[in-house]
Amino acid sequence: MKHLNKIFVAAMMVVGFTSQAQDSNNPIAISFGVNAIDTKTSAGGGKGWADRHFSQPFAVKDNWNILPSVSYLSVSKYVGDNFSVGLAGSVNKIDKLVTFNPAAPGRDSRGYVVNNPGDLMYYGIDATVKYSFMNMIKSKVIDPSLSVGGGYTFLGDTSFGTVNPGAGLTLWFTENVGVELATRYKKSFGDGELQRSLFQHSAGVIFKFGGKDTDGDGIYDKDDACPDVAGLKQFNGCPDTDGDGIQDSADSCPDVAGLAALNGCPDADGDGIADKDDACPNEAGPVALKGCPDTDGDGVADKNDKCPTVAGPKDNAGCPWPDTDGDGVLDKDDKCPSVKGTVANQGCPEVSEEVMKTLNNYGKVILFDSGKSTFQQGTYTVLTSIKDILNEYPNSKFQIEGHTDSDGSNELNQSLSENRAAAVKNYLVENGIATERLRSTGFGETKPIAPNKTAKGKAENRRVEISLIKE
Repeated sequence: MKHLNKIFVAAMMVVGFTSQAQDSNNPIAISFGVNAIDTKTSAGGGKGWADRHFSQPFAVKDNWNILPSVSYLSVSKYVGDNFSVGLAGSVNKIDKLVTFNPAAPGRDSRGYVVNNPGDLMYYGIDATVKYSFMNMIKSKVIDPSLSVGGGYTFLGDTSFGTVNPGAGLTLWFTENVGVELATRYKKSFGDGELQRSLFQHSAGVIFKFGGKDTDGDGIYDKDDACPDVAGLKQFNGCPDTDGDGIQDSADSCPDVAGLAALNGCPDADGDGIADKDDACPNEAGPVALKGCPDTDGDGVADKNDKCPTVAGPKDNAGCPWPDTDGDGVLDKDDKCPSVKGTVANQGCPEVSEEVMKTLNNYGKVILFDSGKSTFQQGTYTVLTSIKDILNEYPNSKFQIEGHTDSDGSNELNQSLSENRAAAVKNYLVENGIATERLRSTGFGETKPIAPNKTAKGKAENRRVEISLIKE
């Protein structure tokens, strides 16, 4: 046993080498267990090399030498691309030495004799390069491997070098713990009586470690965008405290579940205004009034309106001033005080349906470059016609709406429709239409007017619509 301590000390000094399928998350591994030595491969005899080496591979009772205790230790490290390198030490006692002697008493039918040579100890130290096939077969449990290496063997009073091709199989019970089975053929370079080639088999447990997960969220620090705070895998380790699907760093209300459209903030009354910005969070209201309702539509929030059911000016606390034509626009503000009009058009008549129809007919023939928001050359005539009509109604406001067919992703179509609507608006503003009279928005593929199953239907769905804004 005089070499055993040397072997194990040497193995522990190489906590940077590998034995089984570690990975970049857990690069270090230690394994230990029992090993078996089979000397039959170098006993001679047989009908050839293959018969001599493999005719009795599992003659455990007859040929294998096994110590009834832990008899090997391997310390190891992953080096990348499924490769690992490592160092292992092993010890055994040879009480079954196989020789070929057809004339000897007790020989078997093939001429082999198994002798007990007495106190013949085996010690080995071996370096290994191993390749794991676990990633190739896309398994998280079954880990086959091939290896090659070299080592040095002490057998009794002799010692010799070996070359060690081998194969192994590891079954991982968890990410870090498994059972490994391995075999290697140790080809001897000695020519002495005991300097023999042999098979060494091993079975044991393996532990891999070394990965750092500071916040304990199951995501290693090297892959964790928030390594000091426990988080979720889908957010690269960053937290989503309120569980609304928006990580805290992008969530304006990280402690209260909310909507993605409102950066993670809730909207109790469903008016599109986050509760934190809503002066009336439990009553739906317009953005202009910070989310508070305006029953009479006079622009004065009900909570500040002394006549909440009758439209009136803000400077009169929401109560009406005279309106001769009864169109809801005070005479003092009515550009057509004797002709009934609309509030949206400052007391003048509303834009007619026929005019709107004409505008939308023009909108359908606005042509864009494929997949872009830039106009085709022939479209500028159409845009000029739209501009001329809008100039005839200087007090009216319009919304430009972009629509697409269903080709492409929802996100791409939404963005494309918004950009195209904005391009029309920008052209009109650049050509004299007041910017406050125009809004643009996109609906992507959500509002088709024809089936998207035909080229004709898709062409009809790729359009710009113009609607009158009534305030």
